[in-house]
Amino acid sequence: MSRLKRYGLLAATMALLVAITAACATGSGGEEPPTSGTAQVDSIDLLILESFPVQITAMVRGNLPDGCTTIDQIAQERQGNTFEVTITTKRPAGKMCTQALVPFEEAIALEVNGLPAGTYTVSVNGTTGAFTLDVDNVLQTTP
Repeated sequence: MSRLKRYGLLAATMALLVAITAACATGSGGEEPPTSGTAQVDSIDLLILESFPVQITAMVRGNLPDGCTTIDQIAQERQGNTFEVTITTKRPAGKMCTQALVPFEEAIALEVNGLPAGTYTVSVNGTTGAFTLDVDNVLQTTP
């Protein structure tokens, strides 16, 4: 192989390596921010603990989409008689991961102290359940 062909081959190889490195790098010189999403929820069970005031725990089961995705935050908000619980996820950007579903289970204590008697709906990422309080969930103090 002639010297000119060797240098041409070397230059082409170097150009390819530079292109691959540039494709893997981020524009800021740092790591890419993680990607966010919501967890896939398959079922919820509402457990009513025998205490007063009553305590209620939502046992949530579902699957994360791959081996790199983790639960990021769990937030709950109540509007009227509906609890909206959101489970968000995060996944490192650009990371190679197993592509198998990863089951999860979370116990989420619902904020039910002080609620009046009634039927309440719980929605966790769109999967719903309901519970009923037969009496006001307020600890009565005697003077």
